[in-house]
Amino acid sequence: MGSKLSIDENVHVVVVGGGFGGIAAAIQLKSLGVPYTLIDMKDAFHHNVGALRASVQSGFAKTTFISYSATFNGNFKQGKVMDIDTQKQCVILEDREEVCFSHLILATGSDGPFPGKFNKSVTKESAIQMYENLVQEVQKAERIVVVGGGSAGVEMAAEIKSDYPQKEVTLIHSKVALADVELLPSVRQTVKEILLRKGVKLLLSQRASNLTQLKLNEVQQEMSVETDKGTTVTADLVICCTGIKVNSSAYSNALKLKLADNGALRVNEHLQVEGSENIYAIGDCADVKEPKMAYHAELHAKVAVKNIVNSLTQKPLAAYEPGRLTMLLSMGRNDGVGQISNCYVGRILVVMAKSRGLLVWKSWWTKHKGVNGSERWGGADKWLLRGTDMAKSKNLLTWKSWKMMGQYAPS
Repeated sequence: MGSKLSIDENVHVVVVGGGFGGIAAAIQLKSLGVPYTLIDMKDAFHHNVGALRASVQSGFAKTTFISYSATFNGNFKQGKVMDIDTQKQCVILEDREEVCFSHLILATGSDGPFPGKFNKSVTKESAIQMYENLVQEVQKAERIVVVGGGSAGVEMAAEIKSDYPQKEVTLIHSKVALADVELLPSVRQTVKEILLRKGVKLLLSQRASNLTQLKLNEVQQEMSVETDKGTTVTADLVICCTGIKVNSSAYSNALKLKLADNGALRVNEHLQVEGSENIYAIGDCADVKEPKMAYHAELHAKVAVKNIVNSLTQKPLAAYEPGRLTMLLSMGRNDGVGQISNCYVGRILVVMAKSRGLLVWKSWWTKHKGVNGSERWGGADKWLLRGTDMAKSKNLLTWKSWKMMGQYAPS
């Protein structure tokens, strides 16, 4: 894949959702010369791997947002898809505009609280300002409660405590073990040890019971966070890192008979939605039995685009093979732990590979431009040969997103 195709004038692929899977699909369609439209509520891709760092470090947020229009030009449309008309083969936007398709790739991702997720249309500038506002709130607060001890919660607690060791940080988690259930027990135990070493107070096997009554992400003196076990924690700032769920709003009506219990779409081995030949689901909204990871969403995109091309050229469809877990937890700039397949990954490798810059380079690099305005690179292999130098750079892990989007990261 890579050379331009001779395409029928009736072919038009619509990609709904501009997360990791959606932009990967759009970039491949663009490179192949397949007519397409990418639709997203935001006007910029958000490299949300860096969301927690952006909540603590002033100025970091601007490196995590990459303009769609600068990369996709007239092939990008900002809007919210409210429904799909499968008979007319159109998606219906919030303003009732219809965008018709010959093939549809659903890459709607997941919903959840800010930081990390946006549940309404937002501009790049306003999104960055939301993060800068949260940075200021973190700076003002002396007692901070983080609710949720999954990967987002443990990273958030570690980020705050790393930058502000004098602040009192409490993490409330409903389960005994921290981080994601798919991780090795040794990885989850190391997460706990890192947090305790940093001075984070842990309230495990307890669920915050009055979150709806509290002001989130804003300093308010003497807030009382209550748990179902009768514990009360006094806080100036409460940050919620729970409640992530599949974003099914675009398709839940039209494809309601294809939904799995969690709101994802049931797909076959070719990532086609059950019973559909021209509708694909990738990323979090595809009911594939594997960990929900950005990397897997990008692999889904590759298979979906390949199968669209194969269907147009009368070639056999490719099958997707579910991937194994690869997760690196950044516990502040200079600490972390992770897992690749079934292997434990220690601090040094995680710090080199993720913690310093949180993969922001990954998104920029895929778009063929360097972090901080450096020259264009000839290719991935050449850059990766620089290994250690790259791994220790200030903006490690942000460059791939910038290169993917073909733009220069801001200084």
